[in-house]
Amino acid sequence: MHLFWMLPTNKRRAGLMTFGIIISLVGPARAFTAYVSNEKSNTVSVVDTEKMETIKTIKVGQRPRGIELTKDDKYCLVAVGDDDTIQVIDTKRGEVIANLPSGPDPELFILSPNGSLLYVANENDNTVTIIDMEKRVRLGEVQVGVEPEGMGISPDGKILVNTSETTNMAHFIDTDTRKIVANVLVDSRPRFAAFKSDGAELWVSSEVGGTVSIIDPINRQVVKKINFGIPGLRSEAIQPVGINITKDGKTGFVALGPANRVAVIDAVTHEVKKYLLVGQRVWHMSFTPDEKYLLTTNGLSNDVSVIDVASLKVIKSIQVGELPWGVTVTKQ
Repeated sequence: MHLFWMLPTNKRRAGLMTFGIIISLVGPARAFTAYVSNEKSNTVSVVDTEKMETIKTIKVGQRPRGIELTKDDKYCLVAVGDDDTIQVIDTKRGEVIANLPSGPDPELFILSPNGSLLYVANENDNTVTIIDMEKRVRLGEVQVGVEPEGMGISPDGKILVNTSETTNMAHFIDTDTRKIVANVLVDSRPRFAAFKSDGAELWVSSEVGGTVSIIDPINRQVVKKINFGIPGLRSEAIQPVGINITKDGKTGFVALGPANRVAVIDAVTHEVKKYLLVGQRVWHMSFTPDEKYLLTTNGLSNDVSVIDVASLKVIKSIQVGELPWGVTVTKQ
């Protein structure tokens, strides 16, 4: 007989209760669902993050790229650039149920913090479109630089940032007046913009410039630039695109395109800590809500790499559609 069962009844009961508490605290890993836009196959892959496999493929419009879930996870929004619209996927039914009125060639977009407004970068007419999510109508637009793409919004929702690839600027837009209040010059071909969760910094990736600019959102000035260097790779092959920063503001991840790596950055000192080898032409990324995993879209290998955030190791490759571009993960 195990010594545990020789203990007095009250001690066994206490031990079992403690054991039960430990089990409840550890618990099984939560399962989330990821949605991946496949630019070439005109589909969205649905990925189970517990099984780590694609469980469904949804047919969408032409050239899907930007993708994001609504705040309640009921709908998945996907920009179908060649159809000049944002399609709405009902996540329960797994099918497209509506179209939102964007401008021509929508690429990236972002929801306001409360989810009521959608801001869309329209690459072909140099505008940011504003859409009312409840009424699903277009409220207006803001004229920005040439080839707008990256979209970021401050945690309080007061400042919207758009990056224009050809103008090489980050445009600061007041969401109340819908006017540009500042233009910050960055390196060539800015592709993405991300605020830290406390709003203290804005990170902007420059694909051709090969840098990430750290911008002070108050003074609206570049305070530092992060550079990258990988032994054996030409600098032209290192092209920063997607950016994700942990909620605690301590670690940043930058997708480096054809370098096939994700850079891990100390987000306090802005120093590169290491490079993680993922699939081919890594483009965009998304955390699971618990930040246990970071999923990357790898366009030329048609897969998603799963990074274990705690160990900073790539633990899985999941096959998806052709030319995966964007990824978003359910919040609950």
